[in-house]
Amino acid sequence: MSRRCDLTGKGPMSGNNVSHANNKTRRRFLPNLQDVTLMSDTLGRSFKFRVSSAALRTVDHRGGLDSFMAKAKDAELSPEALKVKKEIAKASA
Repeated sequence: MSRRCDLTGKGPMSGNNVSHANNKTRRRFLPNLQDVTLMSDTLGRSFKFRVSSAALRTVDHRGGLDSFMAKAKDAELSPEALKVKKEIAKASA
């Protein structure tokens, strides 16, 4: 299971731990991923995703999974999320 958000594509970043003596050692900044179940109003069913907390706030801000998927870029979505996006677009058309 990769450490990548299914909806935004956010993944690990790298940086430095900096000590008081200014010694630098490499470290990883991991995204805050949560396993969530999001409901699609158009399809009337729910989907499980591994989503960062920032993406979860964005889904709420945009008004739900359906409106988030309408504005989401295909390159950022995981293959499972891309299938859901196409199902939602087909059902709403």
